[in-house]
Amino acid sequence: MLPQLFAYAVNFPVQKFLQAQGKVMVMAWIAGVVLVLHAFFSWLLILRLCWGLIGAAITLNASWWLINIGQLLYIFITKSDGAWSGFSWLAFADLFGFVELSFTSAVMLCLEYWYLMVLVVITARLPNPLIPVDAISICMNINGWDAMIAIGFNAAISIRVANELGAGNAKAAKFSVLAVSITSLAIGVVCMNVVFASRDYFPCLFTTSEAVAKETSQLAILLGITVLLNSLQHVLLLELCGSLVAHINIGCYYFVGLPAGILLGFACGFVAMGIWSGMIGGICFQTTTLIVIAMITNWNREVSKYFLPVFGFSQAEEAESRVRNWGGSVGEH
Repeated sequence: MLPQLFAYAVNFPVQKFLQAQGKVMVMAWIAGVVLVLHAFFSWLLILRLCWGLIGAAITLNASWWLINIGQLLYIFITKSDGAWSGFSWLAFADLFGFVELSFTSAVMLCLEYWYLMVLVVITARLPNPLIPVDAISICMNINGWDAMIAIGFNAAISIRVANELGAGNAKAAKFSVLAVSITSLAIGVVCMNVVFASRDYFPCLFTTSEAVAKETSQLAILLGITVLLNSLQHVLLLELCGSLVAHINIGCYYFVGLPAGILLGFACGFVAMGIWSGMIGGICFQTTTLIVIAMITNWNREVSKYFLPVFGFSQAEEAESRVRNWGGSVGEH
């Protein structure tokens, strides 16, 4: 799976480049074509040729690199409507600011995904862990599918808010955050109800074991709540990304959710239900904290008065300075 990690490193900046220009449909078409190929080669390598996990790893790695190749070909061949003019030393201009933001965002996301994986490891320490681990793995898979919707909104709002702040439009930035939060919450409510309505049926898509299916159906109640929280959580994470949110993640996940899950799962005897409930407690605490921060944020200050500790000038001034340094006027962008 190591080549897939390098594919991520290429994919994320290329995605941001295309998203900043509104080339979302291009990305969707490329991903759709690769999805069809991915399904075919998964069947061929895993089921037809019986390569098992090795076939799955090969398919995943190939699919991610095909997405990268498709997106890069679009950028290089079409010049992305004039936005791409070739490699330049300007790629290294003001690099420290990007590295600083990227590092805190990477820490934030790693803490979140590691937290979910730690829960699976903790569940494996339960007595007779096979059924709980299988059930939690199925729920994690469903949760991952739903998270893709939230991450899509996450990426969209980050680009929109950044553009509005750079243009000095505080009201537009605040309205964008409000609109995408309400939309994401509505979708989360729908997804939660779908999980609740199908809790006795969707486990059969993943297992033939009645015991695992029954355990998964019981966890589906908590899964539905998690799906709803994810809808707001991922939007707020990138909207308010930075060292503050990274610290909030550490506190909510590892000092609230994890101890609560261990206490409920082992000491109180609620096993897998208790471990997942602790996780929900951490996510609830984190989401509530992020909502409060978003509500009290002064967006006018973000545009004109929020001074960065390193550079000594506002985000709007920094954005305008970069636009002028890289060519063109602020109004053109």
